[in-house]
Amino acid sequence: MNDVDISKYLSYVLRHKPDAIGITLDPNGYVKTDVLLDAAKKDGKNLSQADLYRVVQNNDKKRFEYSPDGLSIRAAQGHSNTVAGMAAPVDLGLASQIPPDVLYHGTTGKAIDDIKKTGLEKRKRTHVHLSKDINTAITVGSRHGKPVILVIDTKKMVADGYKFYLSSNGVWLVDAVPVQYITFP
Repeated sequence: MNDVDISKYLSYVLRHKPDAIGITLDPNGYVKTDVLLDAAKKDGKNLSQADLYRVVQNNDKKRFEYSPDGLSIRAAQGHSNTVAGMAAPVDLGLASQIPPDVLYHGTTGKAIDDIKKTGLEKRKRTHVHLSKDINTAITVGSRHGKPVILVIDTKKMVADGYKFYLSSNGVWLVDAVPVQYITFP
């Protein structure tokens, strides 16, 4: 497997479907690397500790991280809201932080009508993902077509009591963004 394929595989099993290969994440989303490697091997994916290390270190989006002791691995964010095998959604243990006054969300034109009705919802994920810069939002929005960039008034959201979290890979997380805080193009 090349590194892109390994990253996609890790995203699938660490963010959404750990039970697909018979692993269980702890409440903070970690699994022991040896458990992950054994399960991956049974799933026909012959990965090594070196493969994991390389993908964690070289992933441009920093999607994965090791535990402080280096014995476990998890996805940095982006988990499904109800990860199979978990009694509750993954708790990344992030402390609330004050974001920049404005953040951005990249989406596509086909999603705009729904967003204008409901705002940004986490849907199957644990949080709405926001970017600190327009270029990152453009990259995110481009994954599914021509990007549309929404500007989020996070200063007003914080004043109104919303809590924001910063993942280890620089993605800002919030439970929802109601329509009144969104500037549409």
